[in-house]
Amino acid sequence: MFIDSHCHLNFPELSSKIHIIQDSMRINKVTHALVVNVGKKSIDSLINLVSNHNNLLASIGTHPEYGADEEFSINEICNIASLHKKIIAIGETGLDYYKCNDYLESQRERFRLHIRAARILNLPLIVHTRSSATDTIKILKEEKAHEVGGVMHCFTESWSIAKEAIDLNFFISISGIVTFKNAATVRELALKTPLDKLLIETDSPYLSPEPFRGKLNDPSNVFYVAKKISELRNIDIEEIGMSSSKNFFDLFKKVT
Repeated sequence: MFIDSHCHLNFPELSSKIHIIQDSMRINKVTHALVVNVGKKSIDSLINLVSNHNNLLASIGTHPEYGADEEFSINEICNIASLHKKIIAIGETGLDYYKCNDYLESQRERFRLHIRAARILNLPLIVHTRSSATDTIKILKEEKAHEVGGVMHCFTESWSIAKEAIDLNFFISISGIVTFKNAATVRELALKTPLDKLLIETDSPYLSPEPFRGKLNDPSNVFYVAKKISELRNIDIEEIGMSSSKNFFDLFKKVT
C-alpha cells in the first residue's frame, strides 16, 4: 500500500473530481492522503472534505507564501485542531526565500508561532523550506521542534541539510520531482535517506511525476514516486510502500 503524505485535494481543480480520484487511488493501492492546509480561508472547506472521506486526513496552518489575511492566531490553531480529530499535523509552515523575500521577518515569526502551537498540541509539523535551509534549521532548533518532529515536505535541499533535519526528529518526503531528468539532488536524497525516515508525496495538484509531467497531479500518482525510488535503490516497490506507510503512522500518531 502507499500513502500520499502531502496533497491539496481541497483545491477546486481536485475536489471537483474527488470520486474519480478516489477510484484512481484504489487502483494504485493508495490507501490514505494527508490534505494539507495553506491558510485560514480554506480551513472550513478542507475539514468538510476530509470529514466525508474515511481515508483523508488534514492539517492546519498557513503557507509562507500567503499573506496576513490567511494567518491563524496560536489560539485559533489550538482550538480548531483540538475540535477536529482528523487534524493530525500543523502546517504547511516554514520559510520560502525563493518566492517571498519581501517579508522575511514576518515569515520567520509565523514559522515560530506554528512550532509553538505544535508543541502545545503535541502534533508533528509539516515544513516547507525553499532557498532558506539555514534559517529553517536554525528556527527548528531554537523552538525545540525536535520535541514533536515532523516532515520536511517536497524536500529539495542538500543531503547535509537533510541529515540535520533527520537529527531533529524529522522525516524527509520525496515528491514527483524525483522522476525529473534534472533532479540529481532529489535522487541523491531518495538514495541516501534511511528507509525508516522516508515519506512519499505528490504535492498535488502540482509536480506530476513522469510520465504525467505537465498534467494535473493527484494522490494516485504517489505510486510513481515510490516506483522511481524503488528503481534508484534497486528494491521492490512494495518495500517502499510498506516502509513509508509505517513511517506515516509512526509520525502521525493521532491517526485512528
